[in-house]
Amino acid sequence: MAANGAVENDRQVKEYKESVFTKAEKLVKVTFPSHIVELNQQLEDPIFKFEDMTKIHSDIKIPIPEEVVCQTNGPDTKKRKLDSTEAEGSPVYAIPGGVVPINDVVVSYVDRVKPRLRTLVDEANCLKMWVAFLIPKIEDGNNFGVGIQEETLEEIRGVESDASSFYEAIARYFLNRAKILTKVAKYPHIADYRRAVTELDEKQLLSLKVTLVEMRNHYAALHDMIVKNWEKIKTPRSANNHSAMY
Repeated sequence: MAANGAVENDRQVKEYKESVFTKAEKLVKVTFPSHIVELNQQLEDPIFKFEDMTKIHSDIKIPIPEEVVCQTNGPDTKKRKLDSTEAEGSPVYAIPGGVVPINDVVVSYVDRVKPRLRTLVDEANCLKMWVAFLIPKIEDGNNFGVGIQEETLEEIRGVESDASSFYEAIARYFLNRAKILTKVAKYPHIADYRRAVTELDEKQLLSLKVTLVEMRNHYAALHDMIVKNWEKIKTPRSANNHSAMY
C-alpha cells in the first residue's frame, strides 16, 4: 500500500509540474501581452489625467458645531468658547447620520486595482516555480544559461514583492484616513484636518495610477526578458555549448 501511495504521489507531482509549465508558457506568450494592453487602456481613464480633482472630493459629513456662548460673572456679559480648541478636543458621542462615509470615487478605483494585484502575485508565483523547475542539477561549467535563469528568478521575485507592497499601501490609506477623520471629529473647527482628508484622497488616486503604471511595466519587463532569453531559460545547458569551450 505504501508503494502504491508513493507512486500516486509521484504521478500527482508530475502532473502539477506539467500544469505549471503549460500555464507559465501561456502567461508569457498570451496573458502578459493582454494585461499590458488592458492596463494601458485603464490608464487612459480621464480620472487619471488629474484635470479636475474636485471630482474625487467627498463630503465627510462631520458638521462644524456652533460656538458655545457662556454666561460669566465678570464685567463681560458673554464670552465665546470654542470646544474644539481645547487641549483634549471635543468629546465625540455620535456622528450625524451614524457614520462618516468613505470616498466612493477613490474606493471604486481601489476595487479595480486590488484584483489585478492579486492576479500579479499569483502569476509571478507561477513563473517563479516554472523557472525553478527548469534549473538543471548543479554541475561545473556550462552555467551561462543557469545564470540567466537565476537573473530571471530574481526579477520575478522583485515583481512579486512589489505587488505585495502595493497591496499593503492600499490598506494603509484607509487606516491613515480613519486617523485623520478622528481628528476632524474631535477638532471640528480646525480646517487643516479637513483639508488633510482631501489631500490624502488625491494622493491615493495618484498612488493608484503609479500602481497601474508599475504593474504594466512589470508585465512588459518580464515578457521582454523571458522572450529574449526563451531558449536559455528553457534549455540552459547543451552539449554543444560545453564542447565549444575547448
